[in-house]
Amino acid sequence: MDAYYNCMRCMNQKVRILTMDGKQYVGTIMDVDRYNVYLKPESKGCVRTSGYYPYWGVNEQILTLSLFTLLAIALI
Repeated sequence: MDAYYNCMRCMNQKVRILTMDGKQYVGTIMDVDRYNVYLKPESKGCVRTSGYYPYWGVNEQILTLSLFTLLAIALI
């Protein structure tokens, strides 16, 4: 639950997220639920979404990360 509350505190802010498998993601937290954080990636490069969240436009790329895999969240 700590990851959930940390993500809620950082909502709509630019963050760097480190996952347990060593990957880093930079972007803006758009939403959080009990299981996932929805991150709008900073780069406009080749990013693939890992899930679908129906509340944003078609052209917006949203990355879905499981709260269970988060290791650290830092405001940028």
